[in-house]
Amino acid sequence: MANIKSQKKRILTNEKSRLANKAFKSQVKTAIKKALLAKKEAAKDKDVLINTAVSLVDKSVTKGIFKANKAAREKSRLMA
Repeated sequence: MANIKSQKKRILTNEKSRLANKAFKSQVKTAIKKALLAKKEAAKDKDVLINTAVSLVDKSVTKGIFKANKAAREKSRLMA
């Protein structure tokens, strides 16, 4: 454990952001799975699910959770 007060604060904020990033990443993965499943089954609301997933993927890039190439790959899979 760190002795420096500012480092103790950084440890706490890093843990908070790690958990927030983990939750958001899980949300993105779930949206992608739902969209791919709807696409496979030719569901009525597949366009809405795909748009939601693409939006979340784009948002994850701006938040720094996914890299740009991973986002492009995921969006390509969704659109194909």
